[in-house]
Amino acid sequence: MMRGKYVIAGIGHTAFGSLPGRSTISLNVEAVRNALADAGVEKDIVDAVLVKYPTSHFESIYGQKVAEALGLTPRINCVVDQAGASNIGMIGYAAMAIEHGQCEVALVSFADNPKTGSRAVFSRSRDPNAVFGWFGVPAGYAMVARRHMGEYGTTHAQLGAVAVACRRHGAQNLRAQLKKALTIEEYLEQPMMVAPFRRDDCCLVSDGGAAVVVMSRERARQLKVRAPVPILGFGQGHTAWDVAQRPDMTTTMAKASAATAFKMAGLLPKDIDVAQIYDCFTITALMTLEDYGFCKKGEGGHFVEGGGIEFGGRLPMNTAGGLLSETGMPGLQLVLEGVRQMRGEAVLQVPHARTSIVSNQGGVMHTHATLILGQP
Repeated sequence: MMRGKYVIAGIGHTAFGSLPGRSTISLNVEAVRNALADAGVEKDIVDAVLVKYPTSHFESIYGQKVAEALGLTPRINCVVDQAGASNIGMIGYAAMAIEHGQCEVALVSFADNPKTGSRAVFSRSRDPNAVFGWFGVPAGYAMVARRHMGEYGTTHAQLGAVAVACRRHGAQNLRAQLKKALTIEEYLEQPMMVAPFRRDDCCLVSDGGAAVVVMSRERARQLKVRAPVPILGFGQGHTAWDVAQRPDMTTTMAKASAATAFKMAGLLPKDIDVAQIYDCFTITALMTLEDYGFCKKGEGGHFVEGGGIEFGGRLPMNTAGGLLSETGMPGLQLVLEGVRQMRGEAVLQVPHARTSIVSNQGGVMHTHATLILGQP
């Protein structure tokens, strides 16, 4: 049994937002340095470096470049591409590599600089369908949202409830890129950007980096790590079908990913106290809550409205602001907030929280990864 056998021993990040003049390598190095310091360990014990490539521009042998900048020659060194699901995917790979004796201490990191660098990758045409207006990332998610609204009666105000919750939480987070609360009235007054999305249905564009240190619980004990957070479960689920080809646009492989993680953890959705759910667009978070089993398919809109996912609600979600408020960098910041909640160190600390679930998602709901954390 791997449940609880491996831990996140340290977390670190850079500032989030506009960081002119910073390379992605330097952001990775800063985040890793902070994660090692948080764990209270030196870099010479690290023998695995797993890195997500920068979304805004692909670089060959990028993992080796990061390792070189860190002054490391690890046994395992790679770049993983599952888009926004990569970070939790890499945490799972790190745990499995340690389990099978391939390494002992792993770094997982990601950094990007699209806000001050190039964001062209987010706006490029999408295959031959560009002639029909298929430009940019929002178009695919907007199609999914339209289908969900048509099939289940999901409303604009229910999409807005996700944005309002994340912005409310981010407004109290001094680290957040966007520290401005949002009311549902302000949300509904905004014009459509890519229907049915308004501006605040869409995540931020951000520079920044984040990293975690993964090791066994026993190794953490030997090293006297301050507050190692046990990994109770993880899972993945991916589809190869692009949006227009999918037989069902309102169900994703998040369902399979979560089922794997829940089985490993020996838990059910009702056992989760706080959630950090990937919110690149409001529809993503709403559908993930459904696919994870927190509510039935089609009832996500009712689940999120009325403060259901706000601090003090039935399932507090994205308590640091998520991609809609804290930083748009994909995914690893959600893991960091999950760790803080389990340590009891979050700004909006959920009282008596003993379990936290974290989701990562990539492409246009192509890839998915799930992580369940417990208390140190």
